[in-house]
Amino acid sequence: MARLDHAEDNGRYVLWDRDRFESMPSLVVFDAAWWRSRRRLTGEAAGRGAAYFLEGLDGLPWVLRHNRRGGLLARVNHDRFLWTGVEHARALAETRLLAEMRVGALPVPAPVAALAYRQGAFYRGDVITERISGAEPLADRLLQRPLTHGIWRELGSVIARFHRAGIHHADLNARNVLIDAASAVHLIDFDKARQRRQGRWCGPNLLRLKRSLDKFAAQSATFCFDDDDWRALQVGYNDSP
Repeated sequence: MARLDHAEDNGRYVLWDRDRFESMPSLVVFDAAWWRSRRRLTGEAAGRGAAYFLEGLDGLPWVLRHNRRGGLLARVNHDRFLWTGVEHARALAETRLLAEMRVGALPVPAPVAALAYRQGAFYRGDVITERISGAEPLADRLLQRPLTHGIWRELGSVIARFHRAGIHHADLNARNVLIDAASAVHLIDFDKARQRRQGRWCGPNLLRLKRSLDKFAAQSATFCFDDDDWRALQVGYNDSP
């Protein structure tokens, strides 16, 4: 369970797991080039929020993500956000939420550290989490082979647990669902996620995943997803205790 500590240093707001760092970690840990120079950058994943896979300082695998914008605005401003207070900085908010979800035994990555770097009216942000060992994105798994209906039901049950806890994942898609070697389900990338009262938002949030799966299926004839799979997921969601 993460025990978070925080500090501010010349416009740089840092949040970290104090069981990993005795004091505020050096800011170089948020720099992918620093890791690359030490040959501890083990891989990268493309996307709106590019992820860098690291050999962490504690010997465990970490993931470093830089907060990035999507859409048309990203063409002129790809990573700056309006500063509205430290409590609203996206990287810090995500890390605090991850710590709370871990307390609630939800299957999410363990938080390591986060940085919000303020420059005038704007800021940039970075998040470091543990990497879930032996896990791969649902989208990648379905390009290789189908899931059993039992795993689809488990996926529905897991999403229901998040919804009962009031966790609104802002980007619930087939790349932010991970399946590990034991077929356990995890959710990742809680940028812009928030905790709210369970309500009407749950249905549209679930359908966001359906649209993502349909999009992947339309792009590849070998993508293993059909209506029976979705019905199995819905059964798991509706029957979740």
